Amino acid sequence: DAELASIPCAYGTSENMLHRAHVQAGDHVLIPGASGGVGSATVQLAKRRGATVTALVGSEAKAAAVRALGADRVIVGRHGDAKWNEALQELTDAVDVVVDNVGGSGFPTVLNTLKRGGRLTTSGAISGPLVELDFRTLYLKDLTLIGCTAWEEPVMRNLVGYIERGEIKPAVDKVYPMTEIVQAQKTFLEKKHVGKFVLIPPPVEATLPAEDE
Repeated sequence: DAELASIPCAYGTSENMLHRAHVQAGDHVLIPGASGGVGSATVQLAKRRGATVTALVGSEAKAAAVRALGADRVIVGRHGDAKWNEALQELTDAVDVVVDNVGGSGFPTVLNTLKRGGRLTTSGAISGPLVELDFRTLYLKDLTLIGCTAWEEPVMRNLVGYIERGEIKPAVDKVYPMTEIVQAQKTFLEKKHVGKFVLIPPPVEATLPAEDE
């Protein structure tokens, strides 16, 4: 099932970050890169926890889909755009948790959105792993930075429960047979999608050698 195939990677990664950051009802969560696989999962999972979600996306074409996933506010643009900078400045000291798998040159501005005692969690750096960090922002605002790789014990159990109760619906943008993996990669690199791409392998019987008669 294509939807179930998207759960272990994107949704597990997202749930682990939200679990580690102790996201709860009433929190304001900011999600850069909200149209990607992990980002779109985080929109749904943060809303399931009762958080207010502000999502950052790169184009108007993605905004409607991210709103449909439950985002309370969607900011369109990229770091360096006047509109993006203005919107992020308005969020200074307004956010409880940032879930940032983007990194890159916009990191200082994103970090400044956190309230005193805020948390930033990450498991990736799609816009670049090297970022600028002013230590004064970190210690004067008493921030917590959380790096996430291996899932904590409750994560998969939580996800199974959410699915069984119909609380989340995996966001799958496109499904390809494994034989079209090259086209899938080309389409992925266009960065026009919202959610995950899923590759479907051939049936097991089609991969087994024929038995000798």
